[in-house]
Amino acid sequence: MGRPTTKSDLLCAAADNYENMKQLISSFTELELTTPFDFSKDEKKKEAHWRRDQNLRDILIHLYEWHQLLLNWIGSNRCKAAPPFQSFIPEPYNWKTYGDMNVEFWKKHQTTTLEEAETLLEESHKEVMKLAETFSNDELFSKGIFPWVGGSTLGSYFVSTTASHYAWAVKKLKAHRKNCQNL
Repeated sequence: MGRPTTKSDLLCAAADNYENMKQLISSFTELELTTPFDFSKDEKKKEAHWRRDQNLRDILIHLYEWHQLLLNWIGSNRCKAAPPFQSFIPEPYNWKTYGDMNVEFWKKHQTTTLEEAETLLEESHKEVMKLAETFSNDELFSKGIFPWVGGSTLGSYFVSTTASHYAWAVKKLKAHRKNCQNL
């Protein structure tokens, strides 16, 4: 399936990708769960996130924090009739510096346990899905419905923080599994 462009596709892709991620995680061996992530030997993995996330907890917390961005952004802007609207990326960050924000999320949760991360993500996933249900297809995938969304669609933010982000996590977890098999 391509990137969702309807409410039903969004809900389906988000649910399917979330379940795929959970199934992959549940199949991890003790070695895969306890071995730190290390992608330094792969020349193709140059993006900062390949160095940032060092274990499963880090990935789950990253997903959780992006859910919080979405929930807070919609909650802050939904009832406002006029600017100033809250940006999706909170100050002092922006779309050019959001990598620094991700590092701050990582730092914030270094004492969070894997179990806590799993619970936080499960709860935030449900909350995001419930929120998505409250919008019509047009509200999600037509431009210009909400002035605080800018030139994009609200649905694209839901896709990015759910289905696409879960697929990113699966890709990373599979790469970690492959590394563990080569130990």
